[in-house]
Amino acid sequence: MGMRRMPRKEVRPRHLKRQRDVLCDVMLAAGTCETWLTLVELSRLTQYGEASISAQLRHLRKPQYGGYVVEKRRREVAEVMCSVEHGPVWEYRLRRGAWRERIFAAAPRGDGTTGAAAKIC
Repeated sequence: MGMRRMPRKEVRPRHLKRQRDVLCDVMLAAGTCETWLTLVELSRLTQYGEASISAQLRHLRKPQYGGYVVEKRRREVAEVMCSVEHGPVWEYRLRRGAWRERIFAAAPRGDGTTGAAAKIC
């Protein structure tokens, strides 16, 4: 008997984005207009499940996936609308990590100065 061949890993076409990339794009776009989004809202926008969105937000904090800062706060308006058994509703915002801001701020610009005053969004 010969060696058994392992199935090939499917190659993702370049035009198809990973779930993490789609979520990152949506969150960064929302951040440009200072919008906070709940998991339900993100699920409606991306068509992904809330649990997997939550996992992808955790991944986006890791340096190998961008080292983003994922901010979380309780949505006050939802307290009136949600019942006691459901608990609070959390909303999220994504921004670039501080290490990344320092790198870009210290990078020399074309005119020889640094971009310390430039805002990264």
